[in-house]
Amino acid sequence: MSSTATRRIRIVVGKPGLDGHDRGAKIVARALRDAGHEVVYTGLHQTPEQIVETAIQEDADLIGLSVLSGAHMTLFRRLVELLAERDASDIVVFGGGIIPEEDIPLLEEIGVAKVFTPGAPTTAITDWVSEYFAD
Repeated sequence: MSSTATRRIRIVVGKPGLDGHDRGAKIVARALRDAGHEVVYTGLHQTPEQIVETAIQEDADLIGLSVLSGAHMTLFRRLVELLAERDASDIVVFGGGIIPEEDIPLLEEIGVAKVFTPGAPTTAITDWVSEYFAD
């Protein structure tokens, strides 16, 4: 039996920056919870530092960021840097929001495992999480 069958995947869903629209993040958090994962939603207006601190305290396997503000390159980069500084690069980062297609390869280069764009069904996200952590 795989380790994910005996241990729920722990996911922190964060909403960094000044963007005040969190419906998508809440929908994703709920879908991940309904898929059997343990989910902590950090709420609006979090800094990358706060999100990383929460992920470390919660012993998270994943951090999912929702960015609609256009600051995705800065916010994702800072979060990945903070994880490295805190010796927590084993926490997988994924995200979504209003992110131009041409920025996705750049985000992947800095260490973002997966980016979901608007309109992605929640099953695409939950399936990706399950596949990523499959043995």
